[in-house]
Amino acid sequence: MIPWKKLGIAKIPNDGGELQLSQRGEEFSIRLSGVRGELMNSRVFNSEQVLAELGCATIKNKPDAHVLVGGLGMGYTLAAALRSVTSTSRVTVAELIPEVVEWNKGPLGQCAENPLSDPRSIVHIGDVAKLFENKPNSYDAILLDVDNGPEGLTQADNNWLYSQQGLEAISNTLRPEGMLAIWSAGGDSMFAIRLKKARFKVDIKTVRARPGKGSHHTIFLAQKPWQSSDIR
Repeated sequence: MIPWKKLGIAKIPNDGGELQLSQRGEEFSIRLSGVRGELMNSRVFNSEQVLAELGCATIKNKPDAHVLVGGLGMGYTLAAALRSVTSTSRVTVAELIPEVVEWNKGPLGQCAENPLSDPRSIVHIGDVAKLFENKPNSYDAILLDVDNGPEGLTQADNNWLYSQQGLEAISNTLRPEGMLAIWSAGGDSMFAIRLKKARFKVDIKTVRARPGKGSHHTIFLAQKPWQSSDIR
């Protein structure tokens, strides 16, 4: 069997641990120190693609749409978002760890066919939460693949995104009828309640990690109403 080759390491801010990128043949893996198993693998990406497809479904024909992707990972969500929008649209991807961006510009980029080279891609290196400050009606869709979902794994600060305050800030950033799509390792009934309290119309999908097989992941779809009184 071909051995794994370590390609790089990256520190997660605020003592969140260390990421390690490895390659074996054409397969790539990202692991988190102190956590058993892989954080990401280049062979397992179906739910990340479905996240973008569902999140962008209502704007696939809309010119000049603006999508925000929280979390670059191995680039699969970004690539699927770019495929799901028009040629005049923009997709901003926010990634907290600079090394992850560099990995995607390097050997890791081949996994998702180098989405960062698409001229519609805009990279924000930093906390995605910063993009929700004082930016009302900025995005038509927001796709969050940050951490493990509503229950943080790598970064405790990520929990703010899924709090009532965070969800209300995200709603303010979305344009009317904009869609928030959130990837989660599993279901969370209390989180669904928080989404509804933030006045989102909520739908929950369960998808496989691989087409037709693999573990089940959850995608929360939360659509902002046209106006504050329009809750259906």
